[in-house]
Amino acid sequence: VEITLKQQKHHHINHLMRLTKPTLFTNLPVTCEDRDLPGDLFAQLMREDPSTIKGAEALMLGEMLTLPQNFGNIFLGETFSSYISVHNDSNQVVKDILVKADLQTSSQRLNLSASNSAVGELKPECCIDDVIHHEVKEIGTHILVCAVSYTTQYGEKLYFRKFFKFQVLKPLDVKTKFYNAETDEVFLEAQIQNITTSAMFMEKVSLEPSMMYNVTELNTVTSGEDGESTFGKMSYLQPMDTRQYLYCLKPKPEYAEKAGVIKGVTVIGKLDIVWKTNLGERGRLQTSQLQRMAPGYGDIRLSLEMIPDTVNLEEPFDIICKITNCSERTMDLVLEMCNTRSIHWCGVSGRQLGKLSPGAFLSLPLILLSSVQGLQSISGLRLTDTFLKRTYEYDDIAQVCVVCPYTNNEC
Repeated sequence: VEITLKQQKHHHINHLMRLTKPTLFTNLPVTCEDRDLPGDLFAQLMREDPSTIKGAEALMLGEMLTLPQNFGNIFLGETFSSYISVHNDSNQVVKDILVKADLQTSSQRLNLSASNSAVGELKPECCIDDVIHHEVKEIGTHILVCAVSYTTQYGEKLYFRKFFKFQVLKPLDVKTKFYNAETDEVFLEAQIQNITTSAMFMEKVSLEPSMMYNVTELNTVTSGEDGESTFGKMSYLQPMDTRQYLYCLKPKPEYAEKAGVIKGVTVIGKLDIVWKTNLGERGRLQTSQLQRMAPGYGDIRLSLEMIPDTVNLEEPFDIICKITNCSERTMDLVLEMCNTRSIHWCGVSGRQLGKLSPGAFLSLPLILLSSVQGLQSISGLRLTDTFLKRTYEYDDIAQVCVVCPYTNNEC
């Protein structure tokens, strides 16, 4: 894109051009069979065409590059580069030339000039060149303001400027979902859609966790020593295609032990997305801090630290329960174990657990057995706070698979 500015009195011209990488020249191959009327004519013309690849003339992509014929699209996260040239086409020498380039967005005005100092003089047929770069961080209307001030040989100070408006578009559509596990782990699913008209090479999609969490990426398949991406070796995202990236976040030990810290709205982290487009042009986006509403556990949280995957029918097995005081007061707890149709607790019900301070927890080993085969739900625990005479019941704490230990299945 080239814009010409002319100052009528002294004919000083300013050129503005966007710097973008060229594209590969494309052909439209026309072929026919040898027995058709044109015979070998089309093939001969394509062989003589300098833009085709020798030996592969039927390919649409050629060996030549095409310079941009228009301004093109600018997307959020890309680097906007522009070439500014101020040329003196008069027969007079001008002095104290100051070229200034500002970018006006909807929220701020940025100075993009490499130097804010004036040039001493500019002789006829000479020019002042400048290249500006700016990483685009806002969508919507942008206005590039190029201003030139100078002094004539008669001491007259002149000034002119030019406005260039362009739109910054959104390249990606990012959606996130949170899934809470039975433990303190949180799973984040990030759906990323390419909403441009060209393919993207996804160089990096990572999650930068907040200070409260450690993150594990679940987007690779381990094979031997090396991990292979779930999207294959060629990580291209075609226009309007969507990918799902999965991450597992686990609270750091110093926060996991403090039940009162991870409450309400918590900051998970932010996504860092880097891609490349035509001939390696890079773009980068970082989302704002992702927030998640932590699930409410009430005054007391009961979770399982250890439970076997499979147990034998009518044989006792061990589990370890973790009881956490999520309230802001001290509790004096009593544990009651109530049998269900399939689950039978072993031990004394009504046991005193003692006092539990706010944010504190205790690990409690328990023994139970199942009298029914299949997938059974562990239920029947009841905690009572003797200070407030308040009872908390816990059903469907977890599930366990109960199998018959005999080979003839006569259980």
